[in-house]
Amino acid sequence: MGCVGSKSEDAIANKGRPGTVEEVAVFVPGLRAPKNVDFVQSLGDRLPKRLVEHLSALRTKIVVMAAQEAPTVAKPRRKTATQHGGSSLADLLQALEDYLPVLLGLAKDGSQLTDKVRFAWANQMDDAEETKMANAWYEVLSVLHLMAMICFSEANLLLLPKVSGDGHHLKEYEESRRTSIDKFLKAAGYLDCAIQHVLPRLPPDLRKELPVDLAEGVLRSLHIQALGQSVDIQLWMAMDSVTATLAVKRRLACEMVKCWQQATDYIAQYPLAEGWGGKHHLFIKLKYVEAKAAAYYYHGLLLDEGNTQKSHTAAVAALKAADDFLKESKRASEAFNVLPPTSRNPPPWGSMKYLCEKIPKHVSSKVRINRDLYSQDRILERAPTLPDFPVALKPDEYRLPEVDPSWNYSMWISV
Repeated sequence: MGCVGSKSEDAIANKGRPGTVEEVAVFVPGLRAPKNVDFVQSLGDRLPKRLVEHLSALRTKIVVMAAQEAPTVAKPRRKTATQHGGSSLADLLQALEDYLPVLLGLAKDGSQLTDKVRFAWANQMDDAEETKMANAWYEVLSVLHLMAMICFSEANLLLLPKVSGDGHHLKEYEESRRTSIDKFLKAAGYLDCAIQHVLPRLPPDLRKELPVDLAEGVLRSLHIQALGQSVDIQLWMAMDSVTATLAVKRRLACEMVKCWQQATDYIAQYPLAEGWGGKHHLFIKLKYVEAKAAAYYYHGLLLDEGNTQKSHTAAVAALKAADDFLKESKRASEAFNVLPPTSRNPPPWGSMKYLCEKIPKHVSSKVRINRDLYSQDRILERAPTLPDFPVALKPDEYRLPEVDPSWNYSMWISV
């Protein structure tokens, strides 16, 4: 069952949630940290002592490491970013991967131990300070969610704007962008596994008690966010490429629109207006608006390559829509950054830096040119419909590991 949590400021402060975060390239709705569990009390008379101690040691290591990492996720620093992400985050991910096969011994089919341990995790988005459930599949779900958020955090470190006085930095940053896509697709794989193979294992009454952090719609929005941010990076790299065509850029931008629209639909199911949940909602709204600005911009440029009055006027309408969404994105960015926990509002970077420079120039020139050719009424027609492209990227496939051999009791018997 879920714990009843207080909404008071004191209770929120006790969760260790920061009042501010720093730079945000990838929004991470905090790390749900595990709380200590007494395996000896719950399992001491049901399993060999060494197996209980092994399980306890693996989880205790995660409790300690997660508590240390939570503040750094909220306030990342450029200097901690490396080519392959933060090493301490990688160590935590490895600890979770080591724990999961052993944990699955409690949850395997036919196990009489699935509901014997009451697992506790601190929430970030939910009003309840923490959620305790006596179900091993809740623990598996929480572990997969944390593994995905670690990948998000590593991607954030990789994508934070870097400052360097030499050209070597540019090549390293190119590799960082590619590595961040790998992180996102890995996170999407964890979340897809959680949605498809773990949530269905929880009884309906327990699923209703899950914190909003682990609600199906929120998990799906995070899953789509991972794909959407991957496509965003692809578009950014295409903008820097001399060989990427306008058609390729338009397709990527339209794929972004599809991703962020789906993420918006999923998270809109929940009344998230403040805190980490509200900030997550506003981040998805911001990325959705940015994606539409990019899609209408490239759609307008392609339409303008036509030789008819219809294509030219449609191009202007698309470019004007791009400019409107660009202005809306600036308002959405401000709303995101001022909502507590507040975040720094950096200058445009990535794909948005390019769009902020190009969209106003193209709109101004195209409107002026076409106003000389066509009537004002024609120019102000509604924006054309964007093309519909399927999202090409897919999550990395992730399957739950086999139960660890440590559940072979004979290995714990002293010879």
